[in-house]
Amino acid sequence: MRARMSKPKVPGIETFSGPAGGWPALGAVARVLKDQMAVGREAAALRKVNQPAGFDCPGCAWPDPAHTSSFEFCENGAKAVAWEATGKRATPALFADHTVSQLWEWTDHALEDAGRLTEPMAYDAGSDRYLAIGWDEAFRRIGEALRALPSPDMAEFYTSGRTSNEAAFLYQLMVREFGTNNFPDCSNLCHEATSVALPQSIGVGKGTVTLDDFALCDALFSFGHNPGTNHPRMLSTLRELSLRGVPIIAVNPLRERGLERFASPQHPSDMLGGQGTPIAQTYHQVRIGGDVAFLKGMMKWLLANNALDHAFIAEHTTGIEALCADLDATPWSAIEAESGLPRADIEAAAQVYARAERVIVCYGMGMTQHRFGTRNVHQMANLLLLRGNIGKPGAGIAPIRGHSNVQGDRTVGITEKPTQALADAIKRRYGFEFPVTHGHDAVAAVQAIRDGRSKALVCLGGNLAVALSDPQATFAAMRKLDLAVHVATKLNRSHLITAKQSFLLPCLGRTEVDLKAGGPQFVTVEDSMSMVHASQGGLKPASPRLKSEPAIVAGIARALLPDSQVDWDHLVADYDRIRDGIEAVFPIFKDFNQRVRQPGGFRLYVGASVRDWGGPGARARFIVSPGLNEDLRVQGDGVLTLTTVRSHDQYNTTIYGYSDRYRGVEGRRDVVFVNADDLRERGLAPGDRIDIVSCLPPNEAGGVREVRGFTAVAYELPRGSAAMYFPEGNALVSLDCHDAASGTPGYKSIPVRIRAAVDG
Repeated sequence: MRARMSKPKVPGIETFSGPAGGWPALGAVARVLKDQMAVGREAAALRKVNQPAGFDCPGCAWPDPAHTSSFEFCENGAKAVAWEATGKRATPALFADHTVSQLWEWTDHALEDAGRLTEPMAYDAGSDRYLAIGWDEAFRRIGEALRALPSPDMAEFYTSGRTSNEAAFLYQLMVREFGTNNFPDCSNLCHEATSVALPQSIGVGKGTVTLDDFALCDALFSFGHNPGTNHPRMLSTLRELSLRGVPIIAVNPLRERGLERFASPQHPSDMLGGQGTPIAQTYHQVRIGGDVAFLKGMMKWLLANNALDHAFIAEHTTGIEALCADLDATPWSAIEAESGLPRADIEAAAQVYARAERVIVCYGMGMTQHRFGTRNVHQMANLLLLRGNIGKPGAGIAPIRGHSNVQGDRTVGITEKPTQALADAIKRRYGFEFPVTHGHDAVAAVQAIRDGRSKALVCLGGNLAVALSDPQATFAAMRKLDLAVHVATKLNRSHLITAKQSFLLPCLGRTEVDLKAGGPQFVTVEDSMSMVHASQGGLKPASPRLKSEPAIVAGIARALLPDSQVDWDHLVADYDRIRDGIEAVFPIFKDFNQRVRQPGGFRLYVGASVRDWGGPGARARFIVSPGLNEDLRVQGDGVLTLTTVRSHDQYNTTIYGYSDRYRGVEGRRDVVFVNADDLRERGLAPGDRIDIVSCLPPNEAGGVREVRGFTAVAYELPRGSAAMYFPEGNALVSLDCHDAASGTPGYKSIPVRIRAAVDG
């Protein structure tokens, strides 16, 4: 086992030598269940997670196998369930005892660890406290505040990817009848580059593979993701591939344990042996931001060795000549310099690819959260198209999503870019028209709030202020709002950035029974591979005062739209009626209510999976991205490229605890991972307190973007690369630092300098 951490000893930093999963994972599950103090409730929930008659795990969007088992959840899924099914409660007494100013001083972990919200609350500026309020009064005041805006376009309507299809569909219906398309969404912050790039390349903004394809592939390439932490159930699939001899090639700046070795809790041999099953055959630690160079190097070798599928290219694609010219014009010296890897390593990866008949490329936010995220996705698609590896069994592209329904809420209409076809379908079904104009994504929404062009924000879940880049600008902007509404299960920091009127509306969790007059309801979600399935909670709600997300949306809609042409009460009385509406507006959901009741649900049509590139006569496109992204890299002496990462005790902005087990971090998050030689070159040593200074333009106040007093940790990273946790690193990223094509903030390629900490 390679040593990762160098001496001298740094408090809270150890070398972890075990595999992903295994006994430490089971121990972590036991600890979180004990900590949340509702073991019976949580155990009952875990028995139903990812089961045909149960609920969908809120932890990630990895698909369920055809035959699920009682162990079809992972460590981080168990944490997500326990976090929601907790016995802790954030009642009105919490807010009576603490002002908002006092709560602001709590850590993000402590805020959510206070427990489930139990009552609707409204902010009282005089006492600086949230006070309980009745549901009808809350809806009335929210509706009045929104109607008082000079224009509907002065309101922003954010959606979290944990929102169900049913709630998301009602939400977009309400907002469009109100008259705006301002739909900032969590997908803007993660996989929007996928949603933009893949339709341009292959005609659809979704992955082309199913879980069954993994059993047929001959090689798998993993770019820019960490399955051991962010979607651990994927490790079981990777383990199966490894055991049948399929080469797995990992391309990632950090060596992530889940891509090295995995001990499956379902297999006694792994647990008893202790070392687990090897995963990646080869691990290429590409320089941060060097992925396009790596991909172009592979394609350059394929072209030079005539390892192309000429028949597929001729029949199904366009643009090959321009791509070949671009590859010919790209010198190996530039590819090596930008990727940080020798030519021989890149050619070896290309040879693995060329020998395989069926290849899957998986990728995560390490590829999309860059100022060049769409370019990254285009080049992965190019690589697959060169050998016909899209649209046949065992091959394709697989963007691995985070939030459990981040893909689904987009499918049912959460988009700031509506089409005329959507407008026509809504008019046919519900009788109203709305403007087909481009609304705001997440970054544009905050910029509009900052500039005074938007004065209201409604959030259907999430923690937008913390998730977004540039907290100095974002927090200040949101404090200028006239109205802020948060639908949530737990308290988070965004709720404490108060407007003239602020409301907390507590909702049911996915683990809980959603009971209507007609009986218990279920909702639906869409996973990363376009499978739509039902999710029905079975636990008693955390409070009798909770409402479901669809019911909350309907309540706001009734107050906002007194002359609405939609019968909101009728829809939320029986969610089958909502699904009938989804089917009417989106024909892809044909026979929705019938098909979703089949065990495992059904898969939506993905044209590229069957080599339908967007309609008759359409073709897949090779898209050229000139250069190697060096045009977006800040150059200069001492500049490092820093990426933000999630810890193993974290899900997006939710901090379960302070352990990052596989990276050897315990009890802290104030660390920066840096190559040991880069530290020495700057006169620094492991354990030194350092400041991280952004090389991006000054902040809104004209000051330097920096975070201070972090601890340097020597880590196995390529020279010139560094990493720190999200969201702590967000202060280094300006609102303007985003992918021009998709709007996704550049969290993964921040130019910085580091120096010894300056106290004070």
